[in-house]
Amino acid sequence: MARQRRNFSPEYKDEAVKMVIEGSRPIAQVARELGIVEGTLGDWVNAYRRENPAEEAPLSISERARLRELEKEVRELRMRNEFLGKGVPRTRE
Repeated sequence: MARQRRNFSPEYKDEAVKMVIEGSRPIAQVARELGIVEGTLGDWVNAYRRENPAEEAPLSISERARLRELEKEVRELRMRNEFLGKGVPRTRE
């Protein structure tokens, strides 16, 4: 037997989203507390974030330096991976 679809007011959705956004709580936890499906609350949160994009704080000097280090490491690992991939003959079974 199919479950009946529940309808939620815009105010209820807003309050649920605020519990996630402002409380920095996981969607799964808030959904369990409210007795709603995690995916439904996730959709509400994603819609809110699309409609209200938050400004990201600029990276600090140390964060920029770390980012450059990580980007360099990724480039090196990709080159190494590509090089190693060329040395292995591929056979079809």
